[in-house]
Amino acid sequence: MDKLLFGTAGIPNKTNPRTYENAFDDLVEMKLGCMEIEFVRGVNMNAKTIPVVKQISQEKGLILTAHGPYFINLASPEQDKVDASVKRILDTARVAYACGGYSITFHAAFYMGQDKKFVHNQVKSKMTEIISTLKSENIKIWVRPELTGKASQWGDLDELIQLSNEVEMVLPCIDFAHLHARSGGNWNTYDEFARVFERMGNEIGQHALENFHAHIAGIEYTAKGERKHLNLEESDLKYKELMKAFKDFNVKGTIICESPDIEDDAILLQKTYKALK
Repeated sequence: MDKLLFGTAGIPNKTNPRTYENAFDDLVEMKLGCMEIEFVRGVNMNAKTIPVVKQISQEKGLILTAHGPYFINLASPEQDKVDASVKRILDTARVAYACGGYSITFHAAFYMGQDKKFVHNQVKSKMTEIISTLKSENIKIWVRPELTGKASQWGDLDELIQLSNEVEMVLPCIDFAHLHARSGGNWNTYDEFARVFERMGNEIGQHALENFHAHIAGIEYTAKGERKHLNLEESDLKYKELMKAFKDFNVKGTIICESPDIEDDAILLQKTYKALK
């Protein structure tokens, strides 16, 4: 991508009636540049809606991403749940691509008391299978496991970087609120944010910084990790320092805001970023 865009996780709160067409109008009015389609309860989009979403979003110059269902666990001990998880990721990618989408993300797996290396290899195996299927269908879209908010979930920074080097078409979705919460309150300074970008650029490649997909929100957390999302000004997330790191590393791609007030905080992040020299 050629710049950094800001947008909402789903249709903006203010949009009424809550249609994609109205959402895109509102995003343009608010001068936001992207939106994440939320398939978190299931990949359900009317076949007639898909070409409309693609046409209108492209006419308005908006970039679309998509979030897959929450019910995904590529490392489940139960094969039927693994198979269903693979299908949900594939369906997310298929519909997002048909809508003209740029990137999809999802929570990939839980450890469930299993060895971390074993779980990683399970995720790697299934992701390799998913990418092979998408390539056979000529679907070209970034497929991104998300950095997760609890230590019980597969998906820390090391695992995401490793997987991105093992499977093509795969890059991380860095959720900075999750990174902060998962560590019990660390990863919340300029130097730590910069380390994320340094590692991705050095260990994956510059294309990882030029095709970024981030989630940002305020976050409440405990020693076990994330508890719930908050608005930025109600949280301890140092979003101003984060925006400076984005600027200094010339990161390009999409920032999706997941605060309760999604459009207000997306605008706050964009204004903070654009005010930086």
